[in-house]
Amino acid sequence: MIKLKQKKITVFAPATVANVSCGFDILGFALSEPGDIVKLRLRAEPGVRIVAIYGGGGKLPTDPQKNTAGIPAIRFMEKFAPHQGVDIELFKQLPLSSGMGSSAAAAAAVLYGLNYLFGQVAPESDLLKFALEAESVACGFAHGDNVIPALLGGFILIRSYEPLDIVRLPVPENLFCALIHPQVEVRTEMARSILPKDIPLRSAVQQWGNVAGLIAGLFRSDYALISNSLQDVIVEPYRAKLIPKFDGVKQTALNHGALGCGIAGSGPSIFALCRGQSVAEKVGQAMKEVYEKDEIEYDLYISGVNRQGPRILTD
Repeated sequence: MIKLKQKKITVFAPATVANVSCGFDILGFALSEPGDIVKLRLRAEPGVRIVAIYGGGGKLPTDPQKNTAGIPAIRFMEKFAPHQGVDIELFKQLPLSSGMGSSAAAAAAVLYGLNYLFGQVAPESDLLKFALEAESVACGFAHGDNVIPALLGGFILIRSYEPLDIVRLPVPENLFCALIHPQVEVRTEMARSILPKDIPLRSAVQQWGNVAGLIAGLFRSDYALISNSLQDVIVEPYRAKLIPKFDGVKQTALNHGALGCGIAGSGPSIFALCRGQSVAEKVGQAMKEVYEKDEIEYDLYISGVNRQGPRILTD
């Protein structure tokens, strides 16, 4: 019989940057801020209930079978605590369809919190499986480059989906990210639908080289190699047109010292990796001035790579 550590918990899970330019569906890293918060309360009656959602503009379903916080909770409780239930309160601090891993953060927070309450009963393989199922509900495809770094923290490579094989990558100590979110919505399904079904071999070879170079750069803390590798010749050309002022923001970031700049996930958020916090702050300031000039509302975040993933909050 599982011995409970406690009956309620509040958990924060972070935003994430997926794809990281060249690594479509296979690379992602976690940020320190912002993120989503969930409150979990166990009860004797079996079943999962989403009792409240704060934020999200009323767009998120409270039916747990249709919610990315509900699906992983259902699967976890079915396997590890079938005779108990849980109530979920979801505090959406990440904007929907932002390219910041909003659905992933909610799923990661729920899984981390439930596993903590039940004394770490679930192996990592189960947590990842439940998390990917939640992403499938949100996006129609179980891509893990948001939800896996949201759950585990750090910089993640997904070497294979079938079978799932992930690699935790090292992170240079001085690697920082400036992330700007123009307040427009880009739905993941639509952003995937505009991508080509076939690509030229020449482009594929170039992209493979960039992925390999980025990973080698992370292992060697080689910022020049990281910079040279942060290029996307396959996806970005199609998605850039969905994002206001993308080309101007990207060029501005590079002009002010960013190692590289690209689309976070499916957008519209734009990330810039930088060497050092001061450079990231300078780059972020320059990026936001592009939007201020055209009176486009935005949110700006400066963060190192979050190696921890979710964390427990004190009520």
